[in-house]
Amino acid sequence: MVYLAVIKTFALIAPLLNYKDALREMKFSAFDTRDKKPKLYLLLALTAAAAVTVAALIVSGPAGNAGAVCTAVAAYSFAAVLMLMYAFREQLRYNPYSYNTIIYFGFALFALSVMITHAVLALRIFKYPQTYSSEQIIYALLGSAKQYIMLSAPFLLAFSAGLCFSNVSLIRHEGRRFVNLLGFILSALIVAGVALLFAFGGGFGADGKTYLLRDLIVNVLSAVFLYFECMLIGTIVADAIAARHEPEKDKDFIIILGCGLRRDGTPTPLLKGRIDRALDFYEKQIAQTGKAPVFVTSGGKGADEVVSESASMKKYLISRGVPEDRIIEEDRSTNTFENMRYSKEIIQKLDPGAKIAFSTTKYHVFRSGIFARRVKMRAVGMGAGTKWYFWPNAAVREFIGLLTKHRGKQALILISLIAFYVALTVAAYN
Repeated sequence: MVYLAVIKTFALIAPLLNYKDALREMKFSAFDTRDKKPKLYLLLALTAAAAVTVAALIVSGPAGNAGAVCTAVAAYSFAAVLMLMYAFREQLRYNPYSYNTIIYFGFALFALSVMITHAVLALRIFKYPQTYSSEQIIYALLGSAKQYIMLSAPFLLAFSAGLCFSNVSLIRHEGRRFVNLLGFILSALIVAGVALLFAFGGGFGADGKTYLLRDLIVNVLSAVFLYFECMLIGTIVADAIAARHEPEKDKDFIIILGCGLRRDGTPTPLLKGRIDRALDFYEKQIAQTGKAPVFVTSGGKGADEVVSESASMKKYLISRGVPEDRIIEEDRSTNTFENMRYSKEIIQKLDPGAKIAFSTTKYHVFRSGIFARRVKMRAVGMGAGTKWYFWPNAAVREFIGLLTKHRGKQALILISLIAFYVALTVAAYN
């Protein structure tokens, strides 16, 4: 029933946001096209107003105002879903390669869960007011993080099983390196977290403060798990949208990001996929518009490589019929950030107002776009496919890489979540 309610709610929300239209527009390149960044000041003001309202209702007598409390929480959550999804859509149009994209979508799902839970509870309270106590109403708020985790547990467990299955194939083909075990590690953490929260009981104890420490632990663990789950789901969605996007055929430059060579200096299958993806775009743009973009082959020479990645890519492009004067080498970079930084320097000297695309592997598009924005280069990515067993573990590496950035913003959100549940737990027992 709860999952059916989730589906129906999304069906109601989608038309309000013109979400189908947004997806249709993204398919035809209405992507990274706006200059105004979406703001959530209204949501912050609404959050403060909702907190004051709910606190006033509880203090004035939660037993009598139980229905009003649940209704207020459900109404606030519904407004939060609308605002977060609207901000998510606008963020895709302003800068799709942003942590905000992850945060907006991930926490919109949590707000949806809170809305449904409290809307259902409010209906029950209005129908049977005598059966609900103040403790049960407060516990609904306290248990919102854990409730969301329990509702999403089937997805989390299926996701973990898929990661393990793909990692088995990855190790069989690529060997037992540590980076090839990351999927197993993340799966183990997810399953252990869900199992731990299932094992802990909930609710208030008969003798009150005896159970305070237990509930503090449960709620803090739930808040931490909730944060990382929202980030994981938001990352999956942001990665998928970025990877599936097809840039508009009006580009002046195409940056190809290097990723290693074979011993003989030829591109690896992974790098060849990136080059072929760029070539496909190049040929389609010429066919549609007659405009031939310039390739920027980006990648330096590693200690174990006989030539630079840039030179190897250039040789491959020439063998596929690309004129040499349509290729520029960038052979200083050693990582994705430097790919973007040095490529931008080259392009800026030739055409400061150039329209730019970059080609990389699908799982790498989103994070590469973040690096492009970090060097103040507006570029749109395209994703090349890879072997099915390779991308889940690679996507996990990208997720971990994303978590290591913007630590201040992430710490603020995580600490705020923990503080909210700790304060509410202590207030409930006092």
